[in-house]
Amino acid sequence: MLRTRIAVSVAAAAAGLAVLTACSGAETAQPVIAPAAAGGTGGGQLANGQVGNAAPASNESKLVVADVASVGQVLTDQNGMTLYRFDKDTAKPPKSNCDGDCAKAWPPMLATGDVQVQGVDKNLVGKVTRSDGTEQITVGGWALYRYAKDTKAGDATGQGVAGAWYASNAKGGKAGQAASEAGVVKLSASNIDGLGAAITDQNGMTLYLFQKDTKKAKTSACNGDCAKTWPPVLSNGKVELQGIDSKLLGSIKRADGTEQVTIGGWPVYTFSKDTKPGDANGNGVNGTWFVIEPAGCKIGTGSSATTNQAPADSGAGTSNSGSGGTTY
Repeated sequence: MLRTRIAVSVAAAAAGLAVLTACSGAETAQPVIAPAAAGGTGGGQLANGQVGNAAPASNESKLVVADVASVGQVLTDQNGMTLYRFDKDTAKPPKSNCDGDCAKAWPPMLATGDVQVQGVDKNLVGKVTRSDGTEQITVGGWALYRYAKDTKAGDATGQGVAGAWYASNAKGGKAGQAASEAGVVKLSASNIDGLGAAITDQNGMTLYLFQKDTKKAKTSACNGDCAKTWPPVLSNGKVELQGIDSKLLGSIKRADGTEQVTIGGWPVYTFSKDTKPGDANGNGVNGTWFVIEPAGCKIGTGSSATTNQAPADSGAGTSNSGSGGTTY
């Protein structure tokens, strides 16, 4: 049963110092570029063609703070469906970057008349005009969405998807683990079926290195559309490690001024086509993207790896970036 009460907003991110280690096997960059974001402008979200959780026929929208068992306090709509925010949107100014196939997987919560609130500060509620001219409800400047794979009130299966989608709290912040851990990124030594030892983030999502980056590099070679497909693990606070030598931890400054976590000198990323913990769909993509294991090496080259790296998936996620024919 859902019960209402006000949630508290917090943001999440992290940082640390760099000390490098050696890996067996050569780590040379190759002249192949990473795949671009699939699924329209939504950062490579699940574009399954489903249109789920459409707004009700009533000419009224409602925002309610409710407890969802798997996440905690979240925003829900008038039907009890969990509402989400997208890290690739912006709040200042409010802007939605989820259109096309992305909006099929993540239907926007459209303004259909007056917006009623329960447990939400009315002053935080607003609207943003989408690319198709419709108006989408915002809280704290962040556009709100449902998730097509949530099928009933209380579901929150979109939490943490692609490392960019999170249930929203009453102030438009990230609900659940992302909020309760107050600015902490957690990286853990884990085991991926068929691959062996790997590093995962606090949401259980597999982390990768990019061989167009180099050890000791002062910035990342993956920006723009590349960073939509391969979201960098950002840090502006504390990084907690479990099963990983703290001497391997470091950070670099990205082209946009944000700080990215490095392990063993390699900037680390998630993959937008990994949709749940244990996925490693990015391993071997274009011969340049590999799961990173706890020694700071690409999978299959460090002492803790148990299997060889997966073969390159040359067709995974490749598309034209629209800039000089470059593919990512």
